[in-house]
Amino acid sequence: MVLEREDPAGRPFKYHRGSNDGVQLTPLRRDDRAIEGLPIRLVIALVVGVASLSVMMNMISGIGGLAVTEVDAQPTPDVITPGEQTVSIRVVDSDGNPVEGATVVVKGATARLDGIETASTGANGTAEIDIDPSLGPNQAEGTLEIDIKPPAGSEYADQRANTVILVVED
Repeated sequence: MVLEREDPAGRPFKYHRGSNDGVQLTPLRRDDRAIEGLPIRLVIALVVGVASLSVMMNMISGIGGLAVTEVDAQPTPDVITPGEQTVSIRVVDSDGNPVEGATVVVKGATARLDGIETASTGANGTAEIDIDPSLGPNQAEGTLEIDIKPPAGSEYADQRANTVILVVED
């Protein structure tokens, strides 16, 4: 037999009268927020579930949506003397394959270069750049910095430092 009543605080509860167990009280909570603790548990479960699902889908499908390939510069020669000359710079990916359409930028680091020199790579991944480096007084050596701007819309990136061109006095 079940009887409904209110406790001194005004909360409803039920009397359950069983055959062997006597009287048992079961309060009926009035909580407009739902069962206490349930909403935060649901949010946590949802976040963990979505994160786990995205990791599993990425592993299963092999999608590398945010994956990029690092490019590097291979200057020839990489040691030069001051004065006008042409340097060939080959742009390659991490597997050593040439990168076509990249922009190569050469600028002075510890060696001086009037302005910034740029060129684009061809089908073989090579760019020819005419430079005229110089060294300061009492300076025996210096470097020229090489930056690479990967082709637009490609999966390439230039985030690490590239090989530098060493300029040494005759």
